[in-house]
Formats: sequence, structure tokens, C-alpha cells
Amino acid sequence: MGYARLARPANLPTAAADIFAGIAIAIGVNDQNLGTFFTNNSFNSLCLILASVLLYAGGVVLNDVFDAKIDKIERPERAIPSGLVPLKSAAIYGTLLLLLGFLAAFYVSVLSGLIAGVLMIAIVMYDAFSKNHEFIGPLNMGVCRGLNLVLGMSVLNDVNYWWYALVPVIYIFAITLISRGEVHGNNKRHIIWAGLLYAVVFFFVLSIIVSKTNMVLQTLPFLMLFVFLIYGPLIKAYKLNSPSNVKKAVIAGVLSIIVLDASLATSFTNWQVGIAVVMLFPLSILLSKLFAVT
Repeated sequence: MGYARLARPANLPTAAADIFAGIAIAIGVNDQNLGTFFTNNSFNSLCLILASVLLYAGGVVLNDVFDAKIDKIERPERAIPSGLVPLKSAAIYGTLLLLLGFLAAFYVSVLSGLIAGVLMIAIVMYDAFSKNHEFIGPLNMGVCRGLNLVLGMSVLNDVNYWWYALVPVIYIFAITLISRGEVHGNNKRHIIWAGLLYAVVFFFVLSIIVSKTNMVLQTLPFLMLFVFLIYGPLIKAYKLNSPSNVKKAVIAGVLSIIVLDASLATSFTNWQVGIAVVMLFPLSILLSKLFAVT
């Protein structure tokens, strides 16, 4: 149970959702037929999903490894400070997860392996160094999510539309800003910035849909659900800037990545694919009742 808690199971479907969105983008920009694509690329798609989940799990495990000292004070209930998992064992566990994720991606193609390798470096950079910096930390975390989306795009060995990864980069930057008040609260300034960045993400995705896919009517319901899910908890956290409300805003932001990914997937394929991605959301909610998200 301790090792499962370290891997943040509730967050793992969000990593898979990034890959689904990346795959949908690859299908759309390469004008692939959905049936033909999955006939020829189903196993590679599964490998990329597995790689993403393993890389994410390894990253959060190592995050707790590097935070072990401070967690003794601020989060003593976590698996390492509570003594449930020894520090050395957690470090080995996290490293193995990262390496397995890298190998799963490399099996798909050299390009996928290289992206996974860069993602792995970015993950360790965040865990070990950058998360303590007010600007570089959120940016580094956003880059990790952006690379995860690009990893999904690489399923067809083509990442010419890599700049779509700016969507998760900006979004995760915003969530990481909010999380700065998770222990002590008192982060209204960050919440305001996060709200503005959320709006940037919404209009950025909308502009992609209008200019590149012309699937506005199919995608708009997903986008409106996304807005509803993220802004409600954010407004509450601003009004009552307590650690509890900030934590709820962070959790809502993290889990709603799935709906954001569903919006992208719908815009490049169809609403049925979007629904399939959204089905990961209740799974994350269920797992969040059993395991910590942050």
C-alpha cells in the first residue's frame, strides 16, 4: 500500500489522457482514418500510454524522496516520513519506474525514446532543483506535461505540431502556482495569476480548434465542462484562502487535465474519442478517494 501511495494512482489517468490527446492530434494532422490507425498502431499506442504512466509515477515517487526531510515537518502522513516505505527503497522504486517508462517509449521508436529521455531529465530536474524556484519550478513542471503530450504525438514518428504542447505548459504552470499555498494558504496573488492563465488556455485551445480543425460545436461542451471544473474551486480558494481550499483547487486543476485533453482529442478526431478520454475522469475521482492527489 505504501508503494501505491507513493505513485499517486489518482493522477496516473491524467498522464494517460495526455497521450490520448497527443495521439488524437497525430491522427488529425496526418489525416489518418481512426480504424486504420488503431489497426496498425494499437500496440505502439499502448506502449506510449504505459511509458507515460510509468514516467509520471516515477516522478512523483522521486519527488517524495527529495522532499523526505521537509515532509517530516509539513506532511508527516506521507509514505516515507511515516516510515511506511524506507527512503532508499523509495529511491530505487522511483528510478526503476522512470527507466521502465523510458524503455517502453524507446520500443515504439527512437524519436519516442528521445522525447521520453528528455522528459525523464525534466522530471528529475523538477524533483531535485527547480521546484524551489517561484518561476522556474512551475515552468519546469509545465514543460514536463508538454513533453508528455508530444510523446503521444510521436506515435506516428512526427512531432511537427509540437507547439500545441504550449497548452499543457501554460495550464500546469498555473496549477503549480496555486499549489504554492497548499501548506500555508495566503497565495491570493498566485490564484489571480492562475485564473488569468486558465483563461489563456481556454482561448488558446479555442483558437486551435477554429483555425485548424473547425470542430467547435463538438468540442465546446468539453471546454465548458473544463471551465466549470477548474474555476469553481479556484474562486472558493480566492474567497477563503485557506490551505484546505487551495488544496481542493489544486486537485480540481490536476484531475481536470483529463477534460482538457478530451477537448483536444475531440477537436482532432470526434466526440466519441473525447467521451472515451473523459471516462478517465471518474476513474481519477474514485482513486482520489483512496489515495492522495498532492
